[in-house]
Amino acid sequence: MFFKKIEEFKKVVREIELDAVQIGDERVRRVHPDAALAALADSIAKHGVIEPILVRSLPSTQDGRALWSLIAGERRLRAARMCHLKTVPAIAIEATQTEAAVLAIIENLHREDLNFFEEAFAIRSLIELGSMTQDACAKRLSVSQSYVANKLRLLRFSAVEQEFILTNGLSERHARAALRVADPDERLQMLRIFAERGLTVAAAEEYVESMLCAAERQAKPAPPEMRHKF
Repeated sequence: MFFKKIEEFKKVVREIELDAVQIGDERVRRVHPDAALAALADSIAKHGVIEPILVRSLPSTQDGRALWSLIAGERRLRAARMCHLKTVPAIAIEATQTEAAVLAIIENLHREDLNFFEEAFAIRSLIELGSMTQDACAKRLSVSQSYVANKLRLLRFSAVEQEFILTNGLSERHARAALRVADPDERLQMLRIFAERGLTVAAAEEYVESMLCAAERQAKPAPPEMRHKF
C-alpha cells in the first residue's frame, strides 16, 4: 500500500528551499568524490536540477518555516548547494521515519553508483528495516534470491579487508573467491597475493582451489600402512 501511494506523490513536484533540507547521518553512500560532484555541479549550473530530489516533511519551525528530511538525491542536493542555488525541485511524500529509510535504501540501490560493499550494506539494512526475508527483498529489488544472498556474504569481510579490496581495485568476484578461506588472517594474505600478482578472477579462483586442496591433503592422517613404516 505504501509503495502505491509513492506513485501518486511522484506526480507532484514543488520547489523547496535548499537550506530547509536536512541530510540524515545514516546514509548508504559514505564517500562523495570531489571530481564527480564538481562535474554534477557544473551540469546543474548549466541546465538546472533535471530530476527532483525526494523528501519527507518534518515539523515546522516556530515561525512556520517548512523543514524537510532528504530521502533520495543526496548528490544532486550537495551539487546544487555548490552552485549556490536557493531552491531545488522536490517530491514530498508522507512517510514514517522507517518507511522513508526503506525507500531511501531502495532508491539508492536502483539509482546510485554504489560499490559492492555499499550494496551489501544497503541490502542488509533493507531486510532489517523492512522486516523482509531474503526472498521478499529480492522481489522488491527485481533480482534473484541468490543475488541477495551473494551480496550479504560479502559482509563477512572485516572493515580492514573491505578497505584493502576497494583500495587495490579487486573485483566482487575476487572477493567471493577469497571468501572460501574461513580464517580472516589467511584470507587477508590471500587478498594481498591477488593484488600483488595482479591475478585475474580465474587465476585467483584457481589459486584458492589449489591452496584449499593442499591444506586438505596436509590435514588428512597418513594411511595405516604409511604410519606403520615410520
